[in-house]
Amino acid sequence: MILVTGANGNLGSATLAALHARGAVAGGGSRTPGEGMRRLDFDDQASLDLTGVSTLVLISAGYGEDDQVVARHAAILDAAVRDGVGHVVYTSVTTAGDHLGFALAHRATERLVRASGLPWTVLRNGLYAELFGGLLRWAGDGDVVESAFGEGALAAVSREDLAEVAAVVASDPAPHGGRVYDLVGTPITARQVADGLGVAYRAISLGEYRRRLLEETPGLLPFQPPMLASIATGIRHGFLEGTAPDLTDLLGRAVRAPLATAVAAAAAGRPEVSG
Repeated sequence: MILVTGANGNLGSATLAALHARGAVAGGGSRTPGEGMRRLDFDDQASLDLTGVSTLVLISAGYGEDDQVVARHAAILDAAVRDGVGHVVYTSVTTAGDHLGFALAHRATERLVRASGLPWTVLRNGLYAELFGGLLRWAGDGDVVESAFGEGALAAVSREDLAEVAAVVASDPAPHGGRVYDLVGTPITARQVADGLGVAYRAISLGEYRRRLLEETPGLLPFQPPMLASIATGIRHGFLEGTAPDLTDLLGRAVRAPLATAVAAAAAGRPEVSG
């Protein structure tokens, strides 16, 4: 059986759905499991039962400080070794993202995966088109979008494409053993998203963006403002615009248009204008 961790999250649930669409025998695990799922709480080692799992799709538990994330991943990998899992597929971050504020936990986990002794595949996922659109900020009366991305481009990829690739690899992991895939998409810019929305675009400085994160964005955890600022500066200065063929090669088709996905995500956050 294939088991997908984080199966109640966006990428995990999409990966599980893609596996089922391929006719794979697959189940999900989550800290808060739904019907038919296993309870897998990476902070509770007693819950990490992977018996009967042939392939583990380890969706990064990246919502935390680096030491927390790496400890969680170490715990589930220890359980995989103990329970005889046959292959681990880990969802990491794109190679171009080495400088990002959350890259260290991914690279440290990749080391743990290699050191586990288990057959493995690493999927270095590009940043989501949904995230790119969702990070644009509306201004004025909903007729302007702003961002600190400047005129920089992101080789964005839709979450659905990443989920499908994870399903392709997990369904038949042997040919992908010991491989690292760089899953990036087509470069898009914030100005292109604004054009798709039919509104104006205004670039803001990185300093202004950081100020807004710290002073005007309630609910962020301490590690999130520097993480988000690192994404903005990486895009702004052209570090995340490079393309690679792995995504289309594994899909066997053209990728979903990331610009349309980003436009839809931005549109979902558009404020209602009272009349």
